[in-house]
Amino acid sequence: MGYLLAYDVGTTRTKAVLVSEDGRVIASAYEAYPTYYPGPLQAEQEPEDWWKAMAGTARAVLERGRARPEEILAVSSSTQMLNVIPADSEMRPLRRCISWLDGRAGREARWVMGRLGGPTLFAMLLGVAITGKDLLPKYIWLKRHEPDVYRRTAAFLDASGYLLHRATGRVVYEWTTAFMTGFFNLKRKTWDSPVMRYMGLDPAKFPELIQSCETVGGLTEAAAAELGLRAGTPVIAGAGDAHCTAVGSGAVGEGDGHLCLGTSGYVAITTGRRFGGKRGIATTQSADRDKFLMIGETETCGACLNWAARELYRAEPDSATLQAMDREVEGVEPGSGGLLFAPWMYGERSPVPDERARAAFVNLGANHSRAQMTRAIYEGTAYNLTWILDSYREHYHLRPDPLRVLGGGASGRPWVQILADVSGRAVEVVAHRDVAGAFGAALIAGVGIGLFPTIEATKPMVGIESVVRPNPEHHARYAGLYRSFRELYPSLRRVFHDLNSVQSPG
Repeated sequence: MGYLLAYDVGTTRTKAVLVSEDGRVIASAYEAYPTYYPGPLQAEQEPEDWWKAMAGTARAVLERGRARPEEILAVSSSTQMLNVIPADSEMRPLRRCISWLDGRAGREARWVMGRLGGPTLFAMLLGVAITGKDLLPKYIWLKRHEPDVYRRTAAFLDASGYLLHRATGRVVYEWTTAFMTGFFNLKRKTWDSPVMRYMGLDPAKFPELIQSCETVGGLTEAAAAELGLRAGTPVIAGAGDAHCTAVGSGAVGEGDGHLCLGTSGYVAITTGRRFGGKRGIATTQSADRDKFLMIGETETCGACLNWAARELYRAEPDSATLQAMDREVEGVEPGSGGLLFAPWMYGERSPVPDERARAAFVNLGANHSRAQMTRAIYEGTAYNLTWILDSYREHYHLRPDPLRVLGGGASGRPWVQILADVSGRAVEVVAHRDVAGAFGAALIAGVGIGLFPTIEATKPMVGIESVVRPNPEHHARYAGLYRSFRELYPSLRRVFHDLNSVQSPG
């Protein structure tokens, strides 16, 4: 029996899975690490933490799965995206990684869009207007604010590139994550060097491009020793987290959609057609070279529940606390007594791209209980995700139904039921929902070494645990509240900008 070893390198932790050739998850493990917040709108991580977590979890899954290093057929990873690691000529990081959560480059984002005719024209050229959380402005921020780091940078890496180099010694940039730079030409599958130069950036600092299913190389002796694996084991490029999760959800056919309830959340649809961006939805390169993945991401989804656990329940957001919150929410009538919650705790990408937007309870009265506030948080995230879903329908005539759902939040039945009730769609809860990104990376590795002929051929490997259908009475009750929810951002936008303008880095 051979196995695929795959990782999901996330923001709070790395998960590893051991997957058999016939698609069974044999063992899993995870290891956590911190995020640092050195200043307003700033968020950073240590790349070495990711590698150490990969080493620790690799040994754990081998032991739990009773697998031998020589039985590992290939290694691959799903990685967090939109992060910047300036590396020297030895590919050593010159500073901490600037995280996808980081919004420091707001001024640079506005400068970039101004260079290309403003946000509307920029969205036409590159799919969606950008914010200070995007990569292109972060590169320019580095050049302006840390010129010595920029000068010494031999290559701009992301989490994927850094870990692939640690594993194989090769310096590459994988297609799905390269798209996020703003410099990846979707039609030609090449770097847009003229755009880089126009933005004042050196094209020589951007590594060779590689497809998701390509073999980057074999594990080096040093990497194999650290991971507890066999030197020469094939390392497949893998893909960004959303793109691996699409594969791990089985939503890989034309018009298939999946929704992720993680720390952040998003709705993604697979298609062979390329569309321009609307309401923060971007058309990106899929792990399947011949398809695109449209993504509408909400920055804080499960993070809102974690905040509630800490601040409303004075407890750590562990499984016991979240289950207690689920039970309390189940005892509250749909609609939370007219209380609305806007879930934009750390700015937003979709459906309202604005790094200065923030969360809010609206219509909170002395009559409202903690339980109603908690349910309002569940409902607010569901309204926001439904708004993204409706954006697909309104602008692209795409309406996936049923919708596959996964991520840690899919473990909580009340949240999934609320999502079905608000959206009016049947929701299929994916098996292995907690490790779907890593499972998708394993399937990509399987394509890379020839176990499966294509990405689309992996769909039967993905099981469905349960189907949750909308309650028609609840859906009707939510309709008016959802309309009110969509009025919150236009009503509060000026307030958000007034209150948060002082934090805009310069």
